[in-house]
Amino acid sequence: MRKISRWLFVVCLFSLLGSANVPGEQPVVKIGMNYPRTGPYFAEGLDQFRAAEMAADEINTEGGILGRKIEILWRDSQSKVDVTKKNITELIDKEGVRMVFGGSASSVAVAAGEIAEQKGVLFFGTLTYSTDTTGKDGHRHTFRECYDSWMAAKVLSRYMNNTFKGKKYFYITADYTWGWTTEGSMRKLTHTTDRTLHPGAMTPFPTATHKDFRAALEKARDADPEVLVLVLFGTDMSNAMNMAYQMGLKKKMRIVVPNIVDTMAESAGPYVMEDVIGALPWSWKIPYQYNFTKGKYFVEKFAEKYHRYPTTSGASAYTILHEYKNAVERAKTFDTPSVIKALEGHAYASLKDQQVWRDFDHQSVQTVYAVKCKPAGEVLKDKYKQDYFEIIASLSGEEAVITKKEWKAHRTASGKSASLEKLPDD
Repeated sequence: MRKISRWLFVVCLFSLLGSANVPGEQPVVKIGMNYPRTGPYFAEGLDQFRAAEMAADEINTEGGILGRKIEILWRDSQSKVDVTKKNITELIDKEGVRMVFGGSASSVAVAAGEIAEQKGVLFFGTLTYSTDTTGKDGHRHTFRECYDSWMAAKVLSRYMNNTFKGKKYFYITADYTWGWTTEGSMRKLTHTTDRTLHPGAMTPFPTATHKDFRAALEKARDADPEVLVLVLFGTDMSNAMNMAYQMGLKKKMRIVVPNIVDTMAESAGPYVMEDVIGALPWSWKIPYQYNFTKGKYFVEKFAEKYHRYPTTSGASAYTILHEYKNAVERAKTFDTPSVIKALEGHAYASLKDQQVWRDFDHQSVQTVYAVKCKPAGEVLKDKYKQDYFEIIASLSGEEAVITKKEWKAHRTASGKSASLEKLPDD
């Protein structure tokens, strides 16, 4: 019996020692990342992951957040709502993450925000352009760092209403929340709401096939518009663009991609993308054009590590981690309600000019850009063959963003409260 007791004592002692922190080792703060590692938006997801890892390394090298190093736990959203709900629940309940971020499909971001709200955990959207994300589906625990479809349509419409006034449009749209709100914003601001004069077609998401895109493009060809608006994203957009090119549609109509990203242009190729018009909140060339020091540092460090330039998707993920760190340190706690209050109304300058976390809807108000894809020869001269975009218009965040009055009206019309949920200590 004495031998057994002594053996149990030794086992318990080593067990306790093994579970204790190693002297000098920092405790960690777990952060969840739900992003598309697979599916039609995988390239945008990879960019987010790389930039997030880079930001985490920087923060950890500087001592972490309130003395705690960041540990990122990721899950593959597959751009599917059911998968995302499972992922976010698991990250919060089983892994104990203090914050979740990610996106690339607005349906996924909305679903993640709903779970985060229920469980009292912060969620940041990286690449979620539906107006619903911080609109009718917005929550007190959701913040969006990128722009939204309304802001994109606002800057694009300034250019398009001058260039294509009175022209016939045709819309090909991904059949989910981002597609619906993007098409709706574009139609309203370009005065093409009459679907008899300006028809369109829907494609499934995230299960669209080449057959779906060809059927939609054949409808566009038969309608014979002067402007074709592709409300498609990721490889869906590049697949459709390649088909449009092969069908000769680029010779007959101008093509507009309301929300465009470098990875989409790369996937389609420089010859296919020539003269295509779109909008974005950031690209790697913007820091150099406007002399944004932090932006240039990010681009150069990313390029050194990954041998390519970052996209707006990566820029958003990178910014979110640094802004979360800053908010926690302003609040002097990881307590979620306190961090939310430290974010609301806060102005920050990350990789571009000043942005503001708007207090009533948690949208990041920021400058937005309309772009046109450069001639293939210019793109191919670039070191990484990524110099796709020429800025053709820009708009300040205050001019581009939906107003508080409009936001409240939209919420009320959707049967939602005209304000976000209150925090426990409000």
